[in-house]
Amino acid sequence: MTPDAQRLREELRAREPDGAIEIVRAPGRVNLIGEHTDYNGGWVLPCAIDLEIAIAFVETDDRRVELTRLDSGERSGFDLDAVPPARGEWIDHVAGTAWSLASSGVELRGLRGVIGATLPISAGLSSSAALEIAAAWALCAAPPPPLELARIAQRVENDYLGVRSGLMDQLAVTLARRDSALLIDCRSLDWRPVPLPLDRYAIVVCDTGVPRRLEDSRYNERRAECEAVAGALELESLREATTEMLAALRGRIDPLALRRADHVLAENERVLECAAALEHGDLAAVGRLFAASQASLRDLFEVSSPELDALVEIASGCPGVVAARMTGAGFGGCTVNLVARGARSAFAATIVAEYEARTGLIGHAFTVEPADAAGRVEDHPGGLTEPAG
Repeated sequence: MTPDAQRLREELRAREPDGAIEIVRAPGRVNLIGEHTDYNGGWVLPCAIDLEIAIAFVETDDRRVELTRLDSGERSGFDLDAVPPARGEWIDHVAGTAWSLASSGVELRGLRGVIGATLPISAGLSSSAALEIAAAWALCAAPPPPLELARIAQRVENDYLGVRSGLMDQLAVTLARRDSALLIDCRSLDWRPVPLPLDRYAIVVCDTGVPRRLEDSRYNERRAECEAVAGALELESLREATTEMLAALRGRIDPLALRRADHVLAENERVLECAAALEHGDLAAVGRLFAASQASLRDLFEVSSPELDALVEIASGCPGVVAARMTGAGFGGCTVNLVARGARSAFAATIVAEYEARTGLIGHAFTVEPADAAGRVEDHPGGLTEPAG
Protein backbone atom coordinates (compact mmCIF):
# COMPACT_ATOMS: atom_id res chain seq x y z
CA MET A 1 0.00 0.00 0.00
CA THR A 2 1.15 3.52 -0.69
CA PRO A 3 2.03 5.47 2.46
CA ASP A 4 -0.94 7.66 3.40
CA ALA A 5 -0.88 10.46 0.84
CA GLN A 6 -2.94 12.78 3.01
CA ARG A 7 -0.59 12.40 5.96
CA LEU A 8 2.43 13.01 3.73
CA ARG A 9 0.79 16.13 2.40
CA GLU A 10 -0.12 17.42 5.88
CA GLU A 11 3.33 16.70 7.31
CA LEU A 12 4.98 18.51 4.43
CA ARG A 13 2.59 21.47 4.53
CA ALA A 14 3.38 21.93 8.21
CA ARG A 15 7.03 22.37 7.24
CA GLU A 16 6.54 24.08 3.87
CA PRO A 17 3.48 26.40 3.88
CA ASP A 18 4.06 27.50 0.29
CA GLY A 19 4.49 25.72 -3.02
CA ALA A 20 2.63 23.06 -4.98
CA ILE A 21 3.00 19.61 -3.42
CA GLU A 22 3.83 16.60 -5.57
CA ILE A 23 3.93 12.99 -4.36
CA VAL A 24 5.81 10.14 -6.03
CA ARG A 25 6.03 6.48 -5.04
CA ALA A 26 7.99 3.37 -5.90
CA PRO A 27 7.20 -0.23 -4.94
CA GLY A 28 9.40 -2.87 -3.44
CA ARG A 29 9.73 -6.21 -5.18
CA VAL A 30 9.71 -9.89 -4.36
CA ASN A 31 11.57 -12.28 -6.63
CA LEU A 32 9.63 -15.48 -7.18
CA ILE A 33 12.63 -17.34 -8.62
CA GLY A 34 15.93 -16.56 -10.32
CA GLU A 35 18.50 -15.61 -7.70
CA HIS A 36 21.98 -14.32 -8.61
CA THR A 37 21.19 -14.83 -12.28
CA ASP A 38 20.64 -11.20 -13.30
CA TYR A 39 24.28 -10.13 -13.17
CA ASN A 40 25.14 -13.32 -15.02
CA GLY A 41 22.95 -12.32 -17.98
CA GLY A 42 20.23 -14.81 -17.08
CA TRP A 43 16.48 -14.90 -16.44
CA VAL A 44 14.54 -13.70 -13.39
CA LEU A 45 10.87 -13.73 -12.36
CA PRO A 46 10.15 -10.84 -9.96
CA CYS A 47 7.02 -8.84 -9.26
CA ALA A 48 6.61 -5.44 -7.66
CA ILE A 49 4.63 -5.42 -4.41
CA ASP A 50 2.21 -3.04 -2.72
CA LEU A 51 4.71 -2.07 -0.02
CA GLU A 52 6.24 1.18 -1.13
CA ILE A 53 8.34 4.27 -0.49
CA ALA A 54 6.73 7.66 -1.17
CA ILE A 55 8.15 11.17 -1.24
CA ALA A 56 6.02 14.31 -0.90
CA PHE A 57 7.90 17.43 -1.92
CA VAL A 58 7.80 21.00 -3.11
CA GLU A 59 10.14 22.13 -5.87
CA THR A 60 12.66 24.85 -5.00
CA ASP A 61 15.02 26.98 -7.05
CA ASP A 62 18.02 26.85 -4.70
CA ARG A 63 19.67 23.63 -6.06
CA ARG A 64 19.37 22.06 -2.62
CA VAL A 65 17.71 18.73 -1.71
CA GLU A 66 16.39 18.40 1.85
CA LEU A 67 14.39 15.36 2.99
CA THR A 68 12.90 14.34 6.34
CA ARG A 69 12.03 10.75 7.26
CA LEU A 70 8.60 10.45 8.86
CA ASP A 71 9.55 7.33 10.83
CA SER A 72 12.50 8.86 12.66
CA GLY A 73 12.27 12.60 12.04
CA GLU A 74 15.83 12.50 10.71
CA ARG A 75 16.60 15.23 8.21
CA SER A 76 19.37 15.14 5.65
CA GLY A 77 20.30 16.77 2.37
CA PHE A 78 22.93 17.81 -0.15
CA ASP A 79 23.64 20.33 -2.89
CA LEU A 80 22.91 19.27 -6.44
CA ASP A 81 26.01 21.09 -7.67
CA ALA A 82 28.28 19.37 -5.14
CA VAL A 83 26.91 15.87 -4.55
CA PRO A 84 28.97 14.35 -1.70
CA PRO A 85 30.48 10.85 -1.71
CA ALA A 86 28.58 8.05 -0.01
CA ARG A 87 28.57 8.35 3.78
CA GLY A 88 26.91 5.08 4.77
CA GLU A 89 23.55 6.77 5.38
CA TRP A 90 20.08 6.47 3.83
CA ILE A 91 20.48 9.77 2.01
CA ASP A 92 23.26 8.16 -0.06
CA HIS A 93 20.62 6.51 -2.24
CA VAL A 94 19.08 9.90 -3.03
CA ALA A 95 22.42 11.65 -3.52
CA GLY A 96 23.67 8.80 -5.71
CA THR A 97 20.54 9.05 -7.81
CA ALA A 98 21.13 12.77 -8.33
CA TRP A 99 24.73 12.06 -9.33
CA SER A 100 23.72 9.29 -11.75
CA LEU A 101 20.92 11.34 -13.34
CA ALA A 102 23.18 14.35 -13.80
CA SER A 103 25.89 12.14 -15.30
CA SER A 104 23.30 11.00 -17.85
CA GLY A 105 22.46 14.57 -18.81
CA VAL A 106 19.10 14.72 -17.00
CA GLU A 107 18.08 18.15 -15.71
CA LEU A 108 17.53 18.16 -11.94
CA ARG A 109 15.52 20.35 -9.59
CA GLY A 110 15.98 21.26 -5.95
CA LEU A 111 13.30 20.16 -3.48
CA ARG A 112 12.27 19.92 0.12
CA GLY A 113 10.18 16.96 1.16
CA VAL A 114 9.24 14.13 3.48
CA ILE A 115 9.64 10.39 3.00
CA GLY A 116 7.16 7.78 4.18
CA ALA A 117 7.38 4.02 3.74
CA THR A 118 5.35 0.87 4.17
CA LEU A 119 8.25 -1.15 2.73
CA PRO A 120 10.56 -2.77 5.31
CA ILE A 121 14.14 -1.55 5.06
CA SER A 122 17.05 -4.01 4.64
CA ALA A 123 14.69 -6.99 4.40
CA GLY A 124 15.64 -8.12 0.89
CA LEU A 125 12.56 -6.54 -0.71
CA SER A 126 14.48 -3.97 -2.75
CA SER A 127 14.06 -0.93 -0.54
CA SER A 128 17.26 0.51 -2.05
CA ALA A 129 15.97 0.41 -5.62
CA ALA A 130 12.58 1.72 -4.50
CA LEU A 131 14.17 4.73 -2.79
CA GLU A 132 16.40 5.42 -5.79
CA ILE A 133 13.57 5.23 -8.31
CA ALA A 134 11.24 7.33 -6.13
CA ALA A 135 14.04 9.87 -5.75
CA ALA A 136 14.52 9.96 -9.52
CA TRP A 137 10.82 10.75 -10.05
CA ALA A 138 11.14 13.58 -7.52
CA LEU A 139 14.44 14.99 -8.76
CA CYS A 140 13.42 15.47 -12.38
CA ALA A 141 10.18 16.78 -13.82
CA ALA A 142 10.37 14.34 -16.74
CA PRO A 143 12.06 11.06 -15.71
CA PRO A 144 13.78 8.98 -18.42
CA PRO A 145 11.96 5.96 -19.94
CA PRO A 146 11.77 2.86 -17.71
CA LEU A 147 14.74 0.92 -19.12
CA GLU A 148 17.01 3.95 -19.06
CA LEU A 149 15.84 4.86 -15.57
CA ALA A 150 16.57 1.31 -14.38
CA ARG A 151 20.14 1.54 -15.69
CA ILE A 152 20.61 4.93 -14.04
CA ALA A 153 19.50 3.47 -10.70
CA GLN A 154 21.76 0.44 -11.15
CA ARG A 155 24.71 2.80 -11.60
CA VAL A 156 23.94 4.23 -8.17
CA GLU A 157 24.52 0.79 -6.67
CA ASN A 158 27.50 -0.17 -8.83
CA ASP A 159 29.50 3.05 -9.10
CA TYR A 160 28.36 5.24 -6.20
CA LEU A 161 27.72 2.69 -3.44
CA GLY A 162 30.09 -0.05 -4.61
CA VAL A 163 27.57 -2.91 -4.75
CA ARG A 164 28.04 -4.86 -7.96
CA SER A 165 24.36 -5.75 -8.29
CA GLY A 166 22.49 -6.66 -11.43
CA LEU A 167 19.47 -4.96 -12.96
CA MET A 168 16.59 -7.08 -11.69
CA ASP A 169 15.44 -4.86 -8.82
CA GLN A 170 15.43 -1.69 -10.87
CA LEU A 171 13.61 -3.34 -13.78
CA ALA A 172 10.97 -4.78 -11.45
CA VAL A 173 10.34 -1.32 -9.94
CA THR A 174 10.19 0.52 -13.28
CA LEU A 175 8.40 -2.06 -15.49
CA ALA A 176 5.94 -3.75 -13.11
CA ARG A 177 2.32 -4.44 -13.96
CA ARG A 178 -0.37 -5.17 -11.39
CA ASP A 179 -1.43 -8.82 -10.95
CA SER A 180 1.58 -10.21 -12.83
CA ALA A 181 5.16 -11.23 -12.38
CA LEU A 182 7.74 -10.25 -15.00
CA LEU A 183 9.83 -12.79 -16.88
CA ILE A 184 12.95 -10.76 -17.68
CA ASP A 185 15.86 -11.73 -19.89
CA CYS A 186 18.71 -9.81 -18.26
CA ARG A 187 20.90 -10.13 -21.36
CA SER A 188 18.54 -8.77 -24.01
CA LEU A 189 16.28 -6.93 -21.49
CA ASP A 190 13.26 -8.44 -23.22
CA TRP A 191 10.42 -9.09 -20.80
CA ARG A 192 6.81 -10.18 -20.63
CA PRO A 193 4.18 -10.42 -17.89
CA VAL A 194 3.41 -13.80 -16.36
CA PRO A 195 -0.06 -14.12 -14.78
CA LEU A 196 -0.31 -15.31 -11.19
CA PRO A 197 -3.11 -17.45 -9.64
CA LEU A 198 -4.15 -14.67 -7.30
CA ASP A 199 -7.78 -15.71 -7.16
CA ARG A 200 -6.83 -18.77 -5.11
CA TYR A 201 -3.32 -18.15 -3.81
CA ALA A 202 -1.57 -15.24 -2.16
CA ILE A 203 2.07 -14.23 -2.07
CA VAL A 204 3.08 -14.27 1.58
CA VAL A 205 6.45 -12.89 2.65
CA CYS A 206 8.11 -14.11 5.84
CA ASP A 207 10.74 -11.84 7.36
CA THR A 208 13.58 -13.44 9.34
CA GLY A 209 14.11 -10.26 11.31
CA VAL A 210 17.78 -10.47 10.30
CA PRO A 211 18.61 -7.33 8.28
CA ARG A 212 21.19 -7.39 5.55
CA ARG A 213 23.36 -4.85 3.81
CA LEU A 214 24.77 -6.04 0.50
CA GLU A 215 27.77 -3.77 0.78
CA ASP A 216 28.66 -5.56 4.02
CA SER A 217 27.94 -9.06 2.71
CA ARG A 218 29.71 -11.50 0.43
CA TYR A 219 27.59 -10.41 -2.53
CA ASN A 220 30.49 -8.93 -4.49
CA GLU A 221 32.53 -12.04 -3.73
CA ARG A 222 29.85 -14.25 -5.29
CA ARG A 223 29.79 -12.13 -8.42
CA ALA A 224 33.58 -12.30 -8.71
CA GLU A 225 33.45 -16.10 -8.46
CA CYS A 226 30.93 -16.26 -11.30
CA GLU A 227 33.00 -13.91 -13.43
CA ALA A 228 36.10 -16.03 -12.84
CA VAL A 229 34.36 -19.02 -14.39
CA ALA A 230 33.04 -17.00 -17.32
CA GLY A 231 36.52 -15.58 -17.84
CA ALA A 232 38.11 -19.02 -17.82
CA LEU A 233 35.66 -20.02 -20.55
CA GLU A 234 36.34 -16.76 -22.45
CA LEU A 235 32.65 -15.88 -22.26
CA GLU A 236 31.02 -12.53 -21.59
CA SER A 237 28.82 -14.08 -18.89
CA LEU A 238 27.64 -17.43 -17.57
CA ARG A 239 24.54 -17.04 -19.74
CA GLU A 240 26.58 -18.49 -22.64
CA ALA A 241 27.98 -21.39 -20.58
CA THR A 242 26.83 -25.01 -20.80
CA THR A 243 27.14 -27.91 -18.40
CA GLU A 244 29.63 -29.49 -20.81
CA MET A 245 31.82 -26.38 -20.64
CA LEU A 246 31.77 -26.47 -16.86
CA ALA A 247 32.65 -30.16 -16.85
CA ALA A 248 35.71 -29.42 -18.99
CA LEU A 249 36.92 -26.92 -16.39
CA ARG A 250 36.83 -29.30 -13.45
CA GLY A 251 40.28 -29.76 -12.00
CA ARG A 252 41.50 -26.58 -13.69
CA ILE A 253 39.68 -23.93 -11.66
CA ASP A 254 38.56 -23.34 -8.10
CA PRO A 255 35.87 -25.97 -7.38
CA LEU A 256 34.00 -23.46 -5.22
CA ALA A 257 33.61 -21.11 -8.19
CA LEU A 258 32.32 -24.02 -10.27
CA ARG A 259 29.66 -24.72 -7.67
CA ARG A 260 28.49 -21.13 -8.01
CA ALA A 261 28.32 -21.56 -11.78
CA ASP A 262 26.43 -24.86 -11.41
CA HIS A 263 23.77 -22.97 -9.47
CA VAL A 264 23.46 -20.22 -12.07
CA LEU A 265 22.99 -22.58 -15.02
CA ALA A 266 20.38 -24.68 -13.21
CA GLU A 267 18.60 -21.60 -11.80
CA ASN A 268 18.17 -20.14 -15.28
CA GLU A 269 16.40 -23.31 -16.36
CA ARG A 270 14.23 -23.22 -13.24
CA VAL A 271 13.08 -19.68 -14.02
CA LEU A 272 11.88 -20.65 -17.49
CA GLU A 273 10.20 -23.80 -16.18
CA CYS A 274 8.53 -21.87 -13.36
CA ALA A 275 7.13 -19.23 -15.72
CA ALA A 276 5.70 -21.99 -17.93
CA ALA A 277 4.27 -23.82 -14.91
CA LEU A 278 2.52 -20.67 -13.69
CA GLU A 279 1.07 -20.03 -17.13
CA HIS A 280 -0.29 -23.59 -17.24
CA GLY A 281 -1.54 -23.59 -13.64
CA ASP A 282 0.86 -26.38 -12.59
CA LEU A 283 1.46 -25.30 -9.00
CA ALA A 284 2.92 -28.66 -8.02
CA ALA A 285 5.74 -27.99 -10.47
CA VAL A 286 6.15 -24.47 -9.06
CA GLY A 287 6.57 -25.97 -5.60
CA ARG A 288 9.24 -28.40 -6.79
CA LEU A 289 11.13 -25.63 -8.56
CA PHE A 290 11.03 -23.38 -5.49
CA ALA A 291 12.39 -26.24 -3.37
CA ALA A 292 15.19 -26.98 -5.85
CA SER A 293 16.12 -23.30 -5.97
CA GLN A 294 16.28 -23.11 -2.19
CA ALA A 295 18.50 -26.19 -1.97
CA SER A 296 20.83 -24.80 -4.61
CA LEU A 297 21.08 -21.39 -2.93
CA ARG A 298 21.82 -23.14 0.36
CA ASP A 299 24.28 -25.78 -0.82
CA LEU A 300 25.90 -24.49 -4.02
CA PHE A 301 25.72 -20.70 -3.85
CA GLU A 302 25.77 -20.58 -0.03
CA VAL A 303 23.72 -17.43 0.42
CA SER A 304 20.93 -18.85 2.55
CA SER A 305 21.15 -18.75 6.34
CA PRO A 306 19.92 -20.87 9.26
CA GLU A 307 17.04 -18.42 9.74
CA LEU A 308 15.98 -18.53 6.08
CA ASP A 309 16.28 -22.34 6.07
CA ALA A 310 14.11 -22.55 9.19
CA LEU A 311 11.36 -20.41 7.66
CA VAL A 312 11.32 -22.50 4.48
CA GLU A 313 11.23 -25.77 6.45
CA ILE A 314 8.37 -24.55 8.64
CA ALA A 315 6.40 -23.23 5.66
CA SER A 316 6.86 -26.44 3.69
CA GLY A 317 5.00 -28.35 6.41
CA CYS A 318 2.05 -25.96 6.63
CA PRO A 319 -1.33 -26.80 5.05
CA GLY A 320 -2.16 -24.67 2.04
CA VAL A 321 1.45 -23.84 1.14
CA VAL A 322 2.34 -24.86 -2.41
CA ALA A 323 5.79 -23.22 -2.70
CA ALA A 324 8.41 -21.71 -0.38
CA ARG A 325 11.95 -20.39 -0.83
CA MET A 326 14.24 -17.54 0.16
CA THR A 327 13.97 -14.44 -1.98
CA GLY A 328 16.53 -11.82 -2.86
CA ALA A 329 20.29 -11.94 -2.51
CA GLY A 330 20.28 -13.82 0.78
CA PHE A 331 22.53 -13.31 3.81
CA GLY A 332 19.34 -12.58 5.78
CA GLY A 333 16.09 -11.02 4.65
CA CYS A 334 12.91 -12.82 3.65
CA THR A 335 11.28 -15.87 2.14
CA VAL A 336 8.49 -15.92 -0.44
CA ASN A 337 5.58 -18.36 -0.21
CA LEU A 338 2.52 -19.19 -2.30
CA VAL A 339 -0.26 -19.87 0.19
CA ALA A 340 -3.94 -20.70 -0.31
CA ARG A 341 -5.84 -17.55 0.58
CA GLY A 342 -7.98 -19.31 3.16
CA ALA A 343 -4.93 -20.73 4.94
CA ARG A 344 -3.06 -17.47 5.49
CA SER A 345 -4.07 -16.82 9.11
CA ALA A 346 -3.12 -20.29 10.29
CA PHE A 347 0.09 -20.11 8.25
CA ALA A 348 1.14 -16.81 9.81
CA ALA A 349 0.43 -18.06 13.33
CA THR A 350 2.47 -21.23 12.75
CA ILE A 351 5.38 -19.30 11.25
CA VAL A 352 5.60 -16.86 14.17
CA ALA A 353 5.33 -19.54 16.88
CA GLU A 354 7.64 -22.18 15.38
CA TYR A 355 10.23 -19.72 14.12
CA GLU A 356 10.65 -18.17 17.56
CA ALA A 357 10.85 -21.64 19.13
CA ARG A 358 13.64 -22.64 16.71
CA THR A 359 15.66 -19.45 16.56
CA GLY A 360 14.67 -17.23 19.46
CA LEU A 361 13.84 -14.52 16.91
CA ILE A 362 10.55 -12.83 16.15
CA GLY A 363 9.50 -13.45 12.57
CA HIS A 364 6.71 -11.80 10.62
CA ALA A 365 4.42 -13.08 7.86
CA PHE A 366 2.48 -10.68 5.65
CA THR A 367 0.58 -10.87 2.39
CA VAL A 368 1.70 -8.72 -0.53
CA GLU A 369 -0.10 -8.06 -3.78
CA PRO A 370 1.60 -7.37 -7.13
CA ALA A 371 1.72 -3.63 -7.80
CA ASP A 372 2.21 -1.20 -10.64
CA ALA A 373 5.52 0.43 -11.49
CA ALA A 374 6.80 3.61 -9.88
CA GLY A 375 5.15 6.90 -10.68
CA ARG A 376 3.29 9.92 -9.38
CA VAL A 377 0.55 9.71 -6.76
CA GLU A 378 -2.41 11.75 -7.84
CA ASP A 379 -4.26 13.94 -5.36
CA HIS A 380 -7.16 11.56 -4.80
CA PRO A 381 -8.27 9.55 -1.74
CA GLY A 382 -6.53 6.20 -1.67
CA GLY A 383 -3.46 7.38 -3.52
CA LEU A 384 -4.22 6.66 -7.16
CA THR A 385 -1.03 6.02 -9.11
CA GLU A 386 0.25 6.90 -12.52
CA PRO A 387 2.59 4.06 -13.62
CA ALA A 388 5.91 4.84 -15.21
CA GLY A 389 6.11 4.45 -18.98
